[in-house]
Amino acid sequence: MPNSTDHTTALYRVRVAVPVHLFDCFDYLVSAEQYEQAQVGARVAVSFGRQNLVGIVMEKLALDAPVDPRFKLKPITELLDDRAIIDAQVLQLLKWSAQYYQFPIGEVVQSALPALLRQGKPYNLLARTWKLLDLDAESKVRRSERQQEAYKVLKLHPVGTAENILNMAGIETATLKALEKKGICECVLEPQDFSPQPVQMAQMPLKANPEQQHAIDHVLKYKNKYQAFLLDGLTGSGKTEVYLQIMQQVLKQGKQVLVLVPEIGLTPQTISRFQSRFQCNIALLHSGLNDSKRLQAWQAAETGKASIVLGTRSAIYTPMPNLGLIILDEEHDLSFKQQEGFRYHARDVALYRAHLQQCPVVLGSATPSIDSYALVDHGKMQVLELNQRAGTALMPKIHILDLKVAQKQHGISLHLIEEMKKRLERKEQVLIFLNRRGYAPVLICDSCGWQAQCPYCDANFTVHRQPYQHLHCHHCGTVHRLPEQCPSCQHTELKPLGMGTGKVEEHLNELFPDFDVIRVDRDSTSRVGSWQKIYDKIQKSEPAILLGTQMLAKGHHFPYVTLVAILDIDSGLLSVDFRATERTAQLIVQVAGRAGRGEHKGDVYLQTLRPDHALLNTLVKDNYRAFAKQTLQERQIAMMPPYRYAALIRCESKDQSLNTDFLQKHAAYLRQYSDLNLDIWGPIPAPMERKAGRYQSHMVLLSADRARLHYYLRAWWQNLLSNKPSGMKVTLDIDPQELS
Repeated sequence: MPNSTDHTTALYRVRVAVPVHLFDCFDYLVSAEQYEQAQVGARVAVSFGRQNLVGIVMEKLALDAPVDPRFKLKPITELLDDRAIIDAQVLQLLKWSAQYYQFPIGEVVQSALPALLRQGKPYNLLARTWKLLDLDAESKVRRSERQQEAYKVLKLHPVGTAENILNMAGIETATLKALEKKGICECVLEPQDFSPQPVQMAQMPLKANPEQQHAIDHVLKYKNKYQAFLLDGLTGSGKTEVYLQIMQQVLKQGKQVLVLVPEIGLTPQTISRFQSRFQCNIALLHSGLNDSKRLQAWQAAETGKASIVLGTRSAIYTPMPNLGLIILDEEHDLSFKQQEGFRYHARDVALYRAHLQQCPVVLGSATPSIDSYALVDHGKMQVLELNQRAGTALMPKIHILDLKVAQKQHGISLHLIEEMKKRLERKEQVLIFLNRRGYAPVLICDSCGWQAQCPYCDANFTVHRQPYQHLHCHHCGTVHRLPEQCPSCQHTELKPLGMGTGKVEEHLNELFPDFDVIRVDRDSTSRVGSWQKIYDKIQKSEPAILLGTQMLAKGHHFPYVTLVAILDIDSGLLSVDFRATERTAQLIVQVAGRAGRGEHKGDVYLQTLRPDHALLNTLVKDNYRAFAKQTLQERQIAMMPPYRYAALIRCESKDQSLNTDFLQKHAAYLRQYSDLNLDIWGPIPAPMERKAGRYQSHMVLLSADRARLHYYLRAWWQNLLSNKPSGMKVTLDIDPQELS
């Protein structure tokens, strides 16, 4: 292998993105044969310092490209792929993302790969196929409904079917293994079949109403070029049907469709809608999959086998050779913004990817983000409105309950309790929303006023009673036993103060002993498959009380819910975050939208201590669009995003003065070479100053000129990182969505 300082010999080199927290790609030597075989977008094994890593070839350098004599280049260890597994377009998207979000390119590229490929495992893993051995095994599965269902499906595929297809049909691998133990079926490892399958309609589309048809026709005018659309449709107005009919025409062209949803919980109902409409390969991509299933789904997308890819935010970087349409459902949802590490926003990345691909992108929501409305105002997106609910369903009526004067029982208005009784007696369902899991947010001493506080955060412990009684910090995860007496005065009367979903569940069981109370929060849905079981139970037309947190608010169709109540919305009205009212308005409208989606009219009750709040009155008297218009005007007057572009620097260490001094020093550097178009706010302590035993400070940069902001940031940010003290963590959040 020639030495890098030998100028007489042609050097065969490739530039590799290596998964380290450095902003550059690195040059490696290859042989002449490897140079011919290496493909941009393929994986290579390399040595980096003392580590053996897997990188991606970003460029094949020309033989006469200059060499820096200060560095001795290493040869690559191995070519891992004989072809590009990330296409040129996705590589360009990843380069743009790394540059825009000011994050190391090697780590950005690695985030787009499934875990097994990041580990250097071979691309062509064998697929698991299940084949039936016993065609007359009804008696062997009589005692298990799951095994009966699995057996019926296997009988429909006598030559065998892939495990991922069975999983998407709701049959768990554990059930298949149980049948295998009984000798009913067997698992066979076979080479993957990546050939695309023809798309057929499994079900005819519904008849679109005039508004839906207008939206469908308008998007399809742009089916072969870039255009961004905001599908602004009331809850229950049939946005999914619009998606499906647009998808049908795109799939007919032999193209692929990428659909993003904010959370895993939405994928079961979405996949069932897609499967009932289209007979084609549908790949699921989300964090709930194990490594091998995620790789199989990613491969189906990358090879073109999957016609539809349905995933959460990270699926935006999935290679798709025939991408013809991108859809973001619930585009306003904060889950589309990555809050750790590489802090990208899937909505903004989707817009850029559609631009690269020259295909339409549809952002759908009943409560679009203020940022999306601003893009419409600036002519960068076209809005399509759906103003009526599908079928005969009517919009629910919103009622405000003033808690200052209302008679209450267990913190619930007596008027609301009576209304709930009426609905349940009519065999309808009721939804109670409280965005606070656990039993109670505070444990207090009745004698001296001591409160149970997390020793590592500026926050109270939350009292939990399931699966056992304990104190839990929802910020750092610390768990303590419930004290038997006050550590300050030894008094034994310790009271849980306030209400979480656990306490409300207890009260509802007491108030309505004859009806099921179905609790939906992170605690009740932590086990694999638990949310699907709960969802199936809700879909039965039986009277019940649904109680939960934000999981219940996100796009679910509950046809038997006729009354929705939000027990506490005041915390969202008092936040220091300028986006708090936007989030609160979205939450109210989204939760309210679960009511009256079936045959019966719905009602919504909001319990509040601030019945005269301007936000509530705008939503009740007008609608969300009126609120959004008013909010845009306020943001423009205050010159806040989206009328200025923001970057948030978060700094944390064990010493707050160290944070402040460090940020002040680097803010002074920035002021020296920037101009008056850049505002620097801070540094100031974060809203929660101490978290997990470390102090946090914030500094915000604002500019009306996005290009100028990024220009100043680029060199300054990398210099700041290279000079930070050991033990300090500093992160940069471009276009931050939260200030916590």
